[in-house]
Amino acid sequence: MTQDGEYLRISDLVKHFEPRRQLFQSSPPVIRAVNGVNLTVLKGETLGLVGESGCGKTTTGRLILRLLQPTSGAIHLAGVNVLEYDREGLKEYRKRVQAVFQDPWGSLNPRMTAEQLIADGIEIHGLHLGKAKRERVKELMETVGIPSDNLQKYPHEFSGGQRQRVGIARALAVDPEFIVCDEPVSALDVSVQAQIINLLERLQQELGLTYIFIAHDLAVVRHISDRVAVMYLGKIVELCGCDELFSDPQHPYTQALLSAVPVPDPEHRKSRIVLKGDVPTPANIPSGCPFHSRCPHVMDRCRHDVPVLSDTGGDHFVSCWLHDEDGP
Repeated sequence: MTQDGEYLRISDLVKHFEPRRQLFQSSPPVIRAVNGVNLTVLKGETLGLVGESGCGKTTTGRLILRLLQPTSGAIHLAGVNVLEYDREGLKEYRKRVQAVFQDPWGSLNPRMTAEQLIADGIEIHGLHLGKAKRERVKELMETVGIPSDNLQKYPHEFSGGQRQRVGIARALAVDPEFIVCDEPVSALDVSVQAQIINLLERLQQELGLTYIFIAHDLAVVRHISDRVAVMYLGKIVELCGCDELFSDPQHPYTQALLSAVPVPDPEHRKSRIVLKGDVPTPANIPSGCPFHSRCPHVMDRCRHDVPVLSDTGGDHFVSCWLHDEDGP
């Protein structure tokens, strides 16, 4: 896959949610869903974003899509801070950046036909009119593997995999450059997952798309990603090439995640790393390293000082005091 340098840069991105105060209650704690994310996506690549549920993956994706307003930070697309866009600029941004959501049933309006769903973005951006619009919709349906004689079907008349294909066609309708794929196969059967992943890879090659692929299934991430970023409690704790992450994970959290991936060989015995305790709530993140309360290698420094995402060599970035040049 050809990669042409930096395309998207996220700098110190923060999103805090303030729960509504109830009558006779003290002020509830702020939920720090995304807590200082720094990330770069290269043109034409697929960047996998992984972590346990509640780590901030989906919130990060929604911030990139501008579906949520960040508390602070910056998002630069091709060198321009998209948080400074006016209404017209934001409309153009949403033409360039599209999404494929997790639930193909919940993301499609049940009262609209496949043709209406796919044509919606075309109409909003004034890309095609009349007969040309219908021909474009037919072309998109064929591109994602649905015969064009299904134009007048409603979402409930499609299977789960077909609904996700309609969702992908809808995202492609405005000729985007960048797509945020938020758990796009987690709600599908395993055999259908493979079909959708292969479709996304083919479209990327044919159309030169750039993806952020959000998932918790590491086997899927390994198949589709060029690089992988691992999140924990709103922060990136490890970032490197996909093959390197799976062959040489350096953060204790990444090591624990990979140790839990099942191996399709009954004779192969893996050494499972079992983390102690529960994942802390984003409303009460531990001081110092956010992982220290569960880390098997915790040191005194971890409880007080926050590690910085640093290059340990070969563009392998890790946020852990075990890899600090000055020593633990």
